[in-house]
Amino acid sequence: MTDKVAVKRKKVTIPYLAEKKKRGELITQLAVYDYPNAVVADRAGMDILCVSDTGGMVLFGEPNTTSVTFEQVLMMAKAVDRGSKYGLRMVDMPYMSFHLSPQQAVESAATFVQKANAEVMKCEGNQHHAKNIEAIVKAGIPVQGHIGITPMRMPQLGGFAAQGKTADRAKELVDDALAMVDAGCFSIMCEVTTSEVCQYLSETLPVPVISLGAGNRADGVHIIGSDLFHLYEPHLPRHSKVYVDLIPIIEKVYKDYMQEVQERIYPGPEHTVFMKQDELVLFREMVGWR
Repeated sequence: MTDKVAVKRKKVTIPYLAEKKKRGELITQLAVYDYPNAVVADRAGMDILCVSDTGGMVLFGEPNTTSVTFEQVLMMAKAVDRGSKYGLRMVDMPYMSFHLSPQQAVESAATFVQKANAEVMKCEGNQHHAKNIEAIVKAGIPVQGHIGITPMRMPQLGGFAAQGKTADRAKELVDDALAMVDAGCFSIMCEVTTSEVCQYLSETLPVPVISLGAGNRADGVHIIGSDLFHLYEPHLPRHSKVYVDLIPIIEKVYKDYMQEVQERIYPGPEHTVFMKQDELVLFREMVGWR
């Protein structure tokens, strides 16, 4: 039996993602916030590593995404950059970092590029934000538009409720997506829109459409990395799937560690450095240790 030849992975690019859409191959997009997970996800073959502002809630305990700061997202983006080589590095632009003006939008995006080696941005919003998004794109920084449930606008949307259930609201979402494509977005993400809206956009837009809780008829799927392992206990969205619940495993390990310390089992001989016998005898004589 001959060994299989390993195929060297190539860097993910925007044209590569566009080709995947044409071929009908699904794109995988993961919200990731730290170095270890970036290393593993990148090695596994993830297409897009998105430094999501939800990381501020998971890692730093922020109550919501609007309280997550620019500096926190920048810190996470630097860590993901250090841990990835092949996946497309995306930064979820935080609350009020691109909303005030085209100039502010470009300056914020440029900071992520310069200081965290980010390759593309993700901007939550609707057609009213298209002008600022267009400024980022014209400055040479690609953007994925994010429509549907946009956590930064929860009060305006009436909370975490699926979007596009009525014909009028569905048409508004389509208009939002079209405005973002016209602004130059290379991709659109639908967060918790109805499956029909997401599917329609996937079939009609010239760019890849990514589903986050919007069904499986898009060009790709996004998931919050910590949800895969149930690492964020306060809330697990309906659309997320827990593949392995690590919380009880982690808790057991902590308890086992504490018990072994109390019983002087850990550290054991295999974790410990000892003096040679002749040096120990000399040391005891020097310090009077009987």
